[in-house]
Amino acid sequence: MELFNKAGMLISSVFVMVGALIACQARDDVVPPAPVIEAVAQRLGEHGGAAAERRLREWAEQGSVVAKRELGMLYQNKLPQRSEAMRLFEEAARAGDSESAFQLAEMYQRAGSGAGGEQDKAWPLYAQAAEHRHPQAALRLVSLAKGGSEGAARWLAASGQLK
Repeated sequence: MELFNKAGMLISSVFVMVGALIACQARDDVVPPAPVIEAVAQRLGEHGGAAAERRLREWAEQGSVVAKRELGMLYQNKLPQRSEAMRLFEEAARAGDSESAFQLAEMYQRAGSGAGGEQDKAWPLYAQAAEHRHPQAALRLVSLAKGGSEGAARWLAASGQLK
């Protein structure tokens, strides 16, 4: 009986999501809520599909911070689209999206070699994400902070409180 209830919930959730997508497609100027955008991005990641990517791009162009983040996540590991991913993450981070700030910081961190340069751009982005309760960003700040500094202690304490 419990299995039936879980399956029923899953099926009803899928129907609601499909209905929301159909409604959004009927009105091109309407950006759906974040969970719908994230679900489209997840399907795109699992199955690919030009139509889903095109829809995400349309929502991003309409100003959806979540769509910008999800497109950035899609593009960040594709060399030809890496700069586009950085641009999308930057726009979403400026709009206050902590996951975008974290992902952009990670890209800068990987791009930098040694001290300075691109890695210097990562620190403020990690701080922005950590200030918005992003636990991985707080832990990254701890690892980047000089050993024993007050900053490291502050971010270590903060990361312990985040979940």
